Amino acid sequence: MPIAVDIDVMLARRKMSVGELAERVGITPANLAVLKNGRAKAVRFTTLAALCEVLECQPGDLLRWESEPGFESASESESESEDVAGIRRPGG
Repeated sequence: MPIAVDIDVMLARRKMSVGELAERVGITPANLAVLKNGRAKAVRFTTLAALCEVLECQPGDLLRWESEPGFESASESESESEDVAGIRRPGG
C-alpha cells in the first residue's frame, strides 16, 4: 500500500506501549494493531487527531506516502486520459 504508517516509530520515541496508547486514545489494542501494521483501509480524523494529541505529533509524523511499483497515481491516470483524448498540454 502506498501509505506507510509510522505509529511504531512514534511509540518508540515516546517510550509508550501499544496498550497504553490504545487506552489513552480510546480504541482497542486490536484496532490499533491493524492501523499500526498498515492493514487498515481507512482511519477516522477523530482517531488520527486523538493519536496526534496523545503522541504530541503531527499527522505527517504518523502517515507518509511511498511510491509503489505498479501503483498509478491520480495525476498519471489524468495525464493518460488527456493523451488518449488528444488534448495537448501547454509546451507539449
